[in-house]
Amino acid sequence: MARLFTVSGSIVVDVSPEAAYQAVSRPADMGRWSPENLGTTADSAGGGSADGDSATLGTTFVGRNKRGRFRWVTRCTVTAADPGRRFAFRVHAIGRRHPRLRGPIATWEYRFEPVGEGTRVTETWTDDRRAWPAFVANTFDRVVTSGRTFADYQARNIETTLRNLKRELERSPAA
Repeated sequence: MARLFTVSGSIVVDVSPEAAYQAVSRPADMGRWSPENLGTTADSAGGGSADGDSATLGTTFVGRNKRGRFRWVTRCTVTAADPGRRFAFRVHAIGRRHPRLRGPIATWEYRFEPVGEGTRVTETWTDDRRAWPAFVANTFDRVVTSGRTFADYQARNIETTLRNLKRELERSPAA
């Protein structure tokens, strides 16, 4: 079976593109929606702040993640920060407590498109592990995702994240 490198999902949220962008561009808040991400570490530069600042182009942050009882961290760099239109970051280091193992891992992208009175939010995951042989990647993926490929696993995570984002943004007084 051919390896799938990119998966995405979309949802329409009843807020403006700017409001949706503002929420997603604060990596510290991502843990509120994602089933796997716990946000960023407190000492992450530009990972989102208490005053609501969005991460800007070139900002790096350390993401905290969990899958079952397993926990790990990733170092990420913001690669696109176009308010109301696009936010993206690449994951380029990973580790159990510190992101020490460097290399291309994944890219996450969020696009915001006006639709009527709301916004279509599209979340895309791209597997950047292109140098990994398919057999090695597929075996690794099935071990760490309880039998799935990362593409299948991330498609499910994207669906959950978007549903949670919609619920929170539409419940917010600013909506």
